Amino acid sequence: MNLIGKIAQTAAALWIMNVWTLRFNRDTGYRGGDAKNMKEEFAVYGLPEPVMYAVGATKVALASAMLVGTVVPRVTRPASIGLAAFMVGAIGMHIKAGDSVKQYLPALSVLTLSTISAVASGNQNETAEAGAELPSA
Repeated sequence: MNLIGKIAQTAAALWIMNVWTLRFNRDTGYRGGDAKNMKEEFAVYGLPEPVMYAVGATKVALASAMLVGTVVPRVTRPASIGLAAFMVGAIGMHIKAGDSVKQYLPALSVLTLSTISAVASGNQNETAEAGAELPSA
């Protein structure tokens, strides 16, 4: 994977970790509707608290897998694709709630970073597989 892919991979993962740990109970200015924390934001979207925890656990797991992917590259692409899918859902929820672009800009940014990570890691995996097919000397 190229340097840009690694930076995107790490940035997306750390961004998600920050949002779901350090900023979970904080007003960020990017929350849906007039929400001041994560629970209020999910309520704005009409989603119950257990869904919030399931989404959070899955996003943190995917972000963790992306970080593990820095040493075990084969997990990077599936984790990046999974996180990108969640970001599409997050953007959809912001749009459904009538939020401004500013409010879903972080989700759009993480979508972009995780997509770059997935594409860059896919190229690396294809290169590694092609090399594995070569006979050894």
